[in-house]
Amino acid sequence: MPEPVISPSAAVLAASPPAVAMLTAFGVNLGLRTDVLVAGFAGALVAIVLLGSVPSEGDTWRHLVRATGRRVGVALASSLTAGYLTPLALLMWALPEPLLLAAAFTLGAGAQKILRRLIDRWATEETRSGSARP
Repeated sequence: MPEPVISPSAAVLAASPPAVAMLTAFGVNLGLRTDVLVAGFAGALVAIVLLGSVPSEGDTWRHLVRATGRRVGVALASSLTAGYLTPLALLMWALPEPLLLAAAFTLGAGAQKILRRLIDRWATEETRSGSARP
């Protein structure tokens, strides 16, 4: 019986990492992996629900709609922040690849506090007081 032979193309496919779909908009690759976005979105939902990162102001319909819009914005911003910053965080701290989704979840949960801290650090007194001229 002859030995089984693997073609070179099959060997390349077997050795390559699994392909993850990348997000595109209008035919342009955004460099965002969908699995990282979903993990960041889940972290954002945890931050909204458990940590109360978007408090509501009242119980009227207007306040409910405003808080819902703010929650949607927080979830989108947190998932995009996690999508772009997670690969950078893995490189900066030399974390292994299996921690990618856990890091995305953590960044998604803490994205609003991280972004607020960065904005406060880099903002000048003029921009905080609103007296800056465009």
